[in-house]
Amino acid sequence: MLKINQLDKFFGKKQVLHQISFEIKRGHIVGLIGANGAGKTTIMKAILGITAFDGDIQLDDQNITVDNHSALEHVGALIEYPGLYPYLTGREQLLLFANGPQRHERVNQTIEELHLAAYADVKTKKYSLGMRQKLGIALAFVNRPELVILDEPMNGLDPKATMALRQLIIRKRDEGTTFLISSHILSELQKVADDVIIIDQGRLIIDATMSELLKKSQTYFWIATDQDELAQKLLAEQGYVVSNEEQG
Repeated sequence: MLKINQLDKFFGKKQVLHQISFEIKRGHIVGLIGANGAGKTTIMKAILGITAFDGDIQLDDQNITVDNHSALEHVGALIEYPGLYPYLTGREQLLLFANGPQRHERVNQTIEELHLAAYADVKTKKYSLGMRQKLGIALAFVNRPELVILDEPMNGLDPKATMALRQLIIRKRDEGTTFLISSHILSELQKVADDVIIIDQGRLIIDATMSELLKKSQTYFWIATDQDELAQKLLAEQGYVVSNEEQG
């Protein structure tokens, strides 16, 4: 679906991306992992044609450049912090951004999916950081894109909202949507990502499936408890693989 080939980026004389190449398969969730300043956002901006670059980026065999965005018609994105109109409500901003038929139905469905109903009709100047982030994600989803690019989407979300977002992303993946999601914390994405790309100082150092990466870094713990069922339930909810061994 998306192919990145030999991507370089300079800011003045400073090179911030070095020969980045990877491919995203349709219907996959890809985690883009790296420390702050590693180059994740710059890669996403290049894919969206926001910043100039050297190299080739193709979406469904169509080239993307700063002057040619035609391939991006079915792409939704949240890059850095969402830019919102402070004197419009969340619903009004979704309606402003929504296009095509059944706009109102899609806006209502997106509000429900992101649990925005309680403040959808409040002006966004009154929104908290988490509320703004959820609306930014809703804007990325509202036109039912084939590819969604999310830059640190868990920023500002409480644990309940983070879990709900993970579940929504997985559900949309199962419906056919492709995702590229950045984070500086691997554990944020290990429950949702099919594939992982790790960037360090502008260089690609790992391109693997999540299962391959976790196998390479597995750590085993032995826990003794008199509440086995509860312990297994809690650990499984956190994504751990649990087996029960009887003591002899």
